[in-house]
Amino acid sequence: MTNEIGFLRQVPAKGAASEPEVKYQLSKYIEVEIGRDRNCQIALESLAHGTVSRRHAAVRPLANTKFPQWEICDLNSANGTYINGKRLQGCQILNSGDRISLGIDGPEFLFELPISSHHNKPGFAKANQGFTHAVEKDSLTLTQLFPIASTGKELRQKAYLYPGIATVFFVVSMFVAVGNSAVFNSILAAYISGAAYYFIYQLCGKHKPWWVLFLAALATASILLSPLLIAFILVFREILPGKLPVEGEEISFLPFLIRMFVGAGLMEELLKALPILGAMLVGNWLRNPWRDRVGVWEPLDGILLGSASAVGFTLLETVGQYVPNIIQNVTLQAGLAAGEEVGFQLLIPRILGSVAGHMAYSGYLGYFIGLSVLKPKKRWEILGVGYFSAAALHALWNASGIASVLLLALVGILSYAFLVAAILKARALSPNRERNFATRIFSEK
Repeated sequence: MTNEIGFLRQVPAKGAASEPEVKYQLSKYIEVEIGRDRNCQIALESLAHGTVSRRHAAVRPLANTKFPQWEICDLNSANGTYINGKRLQGCQILNSGDRISLGIDGPEFLFELPISSHHNKPGFAKANQGFTHAVEKDSLTLTQLFPIASTGKELRQKAYLYPGIATVFFVVSMFVAVGNSAVFNSILAAYISGAAYYFIYQLCGKHKPWWVLFLAALATASILLSPLLIAFILVFREILPGKLPVEGEEISFLPFLIRMFVGAGLMEELLKALPILGAMLVGNWLRNPWRDRVGVWEPLDGILLGSASAVGFTLLETVGQYVPNIIQNVTLQAGLAAGEEVGFQLLIPRILGSVAGHMAYSGYLGYFIGLSVLKPKKRWEILGVGYFSAAALHALWNASGIASVLLLALVGILSYAFLVAAILKARALSPNRERNFATRIFSEK
C-alpha cells in the first residue's frame, strides 16, 4: 500500500499515434513541475507546445494521507489547465484516470495509479472521493501555516517580489529625506520613472540585465553633462534652423514646429540613441553569453535600451533643470514653500508623462535600430524612417502645447500608441519569441 507510485502518461497528439508512449513517475515527496522551462521536471518542447507556459502546472504529493495522493495546481498559466475538460481553479486532488490538458488544445496527460487491493474494493472510488474532500478540508500542514516556506520560487517569479522590495526601499528613503525637497524630489522621480519603465519592460517581455539598462540611462545623463551637449546645441540650434524661441518671442505654429523638429526632435533623439548604438557596437566585440546580454540583436533590444536611455534624459532634465528653475522663479514671487509646492506639482506629470514622451520616442527609434540589425541590407532606409518619425512625434508634442491642451493629449496618446505598436511588432519579429514572457498566444501578426 505504501509503495504505490503515481504516473503521468502523456497522450500522443492527434495524428501522431506512432509516437512512443512517454510515462513520468511522480514522487511521493517532491512536486513535479510541467512547462516549457528547461528547469521543469517535465520539460516540453517550446516549438511544439507554444501555448504552454514556461511553468504551467505542478503536481504535488499530499502529506499525512491514508493512501498516496497527489494534487495538481495551475501556476497562473496563460492558457489554463483543464481536468477532464473543466478549467482548473487553483488546485485539485487527482483521481486515477483523470485527463489533464495544458490549455484547451494543448498536450494531454493521464494520471494513473497501479491497481491494488484497496483500489479493487467495491465502492472504493466513491469512498476515496469523500476521503479526499475530508483531507482537503481538515488537514493542516506546516507550509499552510508558514506559506513562505514552500513558495519561494513563486515569490521570485510570480509575485512581483522585487518591485515590492524596491517600493519599500524608496518609501523608507523618502521618509529619511523629508525636509530636504531636492533629495526628496530626486528619490520620488527615480521611483516613478522606474515604475514607468518597468511597465514598458513587462510589455516587451524580453529579459535584459538590469545593469545594462542602468548603464544606458547613466550614459545619456553623462552625455547631457559633458561638452558633447554643447556640440549638439551648436550644430542643431545654431547652424541648423533649430533655435528655440526666447521668452516673449511671438512665433506662429508652423515655424515653431520646424524649430522643434530640428532643435528638439532631431537633436535629442540622436543624443538618446547614442547608448543604443554604443551597445550595438560593444556587443559585436564580445563573445556569448555577454554578446547577447549587452548587444542589440533585434528590435526588442533597441526598445528596451532606448526607453532606458530616455529615463536618464528625463530624470536629469526634470530634476536638474525644470524643477529647480520653477522653484527659484516662484520662490522669488511667493516664497520658498510655494516654490517647492509648484516644483513638486511639476515633477509628477513630467516623469509620468515620459511613458508617452521621451520613452515613447526613444523606444520607437530603438525599434528601428534593432530592425536594421535583422535586415542589414535595408539598414539606412530603416534608420532614416525611424529617426525622422521619432523626431516628428517629439516635435509635435513640443509644439502642440501652444495650440491646444486637447491637441497635446491627442499627440501623447498617438506617441504611446506608436510605441506599443512597435513593441507588439517587435515581439512578433523576435527570433527568440518562444522565450518571451509577455507573449501569451501562438499567433501575433
